[in-house]
Amino acid sequence: MAILLSELYGKEIITNEGKKIGLVEDAILDFESGKVANLLLIKAEQLTRSDNTAMLLAKNSVKYERVKNVSESIIVGSK
Repeated sequence: MAILLSELYGKEIITNEGKKIGLVEDAILDFESGKVANLLLIKAEQLTRSDNTAMLLAKNSVKYERVKNVSESIIVGSK
């Protein structure tokens, strides 16, 4: 099933245990594979303006490979 990238923005991300992680603010794309790599809980421009980009990315993103279901919210599995 294909989903438009624009449909992900603003959706709440919840773990399969019910813990709320945050809202999708942006995404990182892997152009080589043509897939979404990460969902960001902050705007991408906040990452590029920081001296601690790697730390902010780790703290404020969810790897898309963890996504189990996308509907009204996005359900992710454990790390």
